[in-house]
Amino acid sequence: MHSRQISEQSFMIYFEANINEEIFEEVYAVVDYIKSLNHPLIKEIVPSYRAILVYFDGNSINYEDLVEDINLNSFQHDQHENNSKRRIVNIPVLYGGKWGPDIEIVAEHNNLSIEEVIRYHTESYYLVYMIGFMPGFPFLGGLDEHIHTPRKAEPRISIKAGSVGIANNQTGLYPADSPGGWQIIGRTPIDVFDLNRDPKILYRPGDKIKFYPISEEKFLHIQRYVEKGLIDYDEWVMIDNDH
Repeated sequence: MHSRQISEQSFMIYFEANINEEIFEEVYAVVDYIKSLNHPLIKEIVPSYRAILVYFDGNSINYEDLVEDINLNSFQHDQHENNSKRRIVNIPVLYGGKWGPDIEIVAEHNNLSIEEVIRYHTESYYLVYMIGFMPGFPFLGGLDEHIHTPRKAEPRISIKAGSVGIANNQTGLYPADSPGGWQIIGRTPIDVFDLNRDPKILYRPGDKIKFYPISEEKFLHIQRYVEKGLIDYDEWVMIDNDH
């Protein structure tokens, strides 16, 4: 772990150049450590896969003095475990057909049946490393190597909200209509991002997402209730504490 000044009002803390769950744990333990200091001149802390961007009041303190205040050299991971409560967010998905038009591409690329693609995709627990690109878009880790598939050579102009896709070694879902080049294998009827709901996003960094398959009948049933604002999240989006 080392830091480097980015601008007069920001610096970056870098970790090992790998993307994995162990690095994630260290990143968020350091985030918790810095937050626990309650330093009055730190304005914002933005974590990513393997780095932390820290914004500070550059008019009141310089980078060198702030780093000395934080004293990262004294940080001990085992003394500052990530305190965020871990959850498993279960999301229903209708796979294939018009809802997942690229599932056959994923199957053919990996010499699998469509049923095997669905099985591999729904067996994994996907760690939410961070949320970005658009509100509610989760950057997930943990896609089974059996279904790794390259992005589309030519992106679509529009992908429907709720679409679940694969791009290389990643999977994810689109919280809103958007252009994109992911291989779309299914769609959830759940609004994972809703400005009028609390919480607005159903998951947060550190949570794990588990997709589970549903029939078209159940998809349309959930969709009707979502449109009317009557969806029962306890029934369809089961959120469990991991520990």
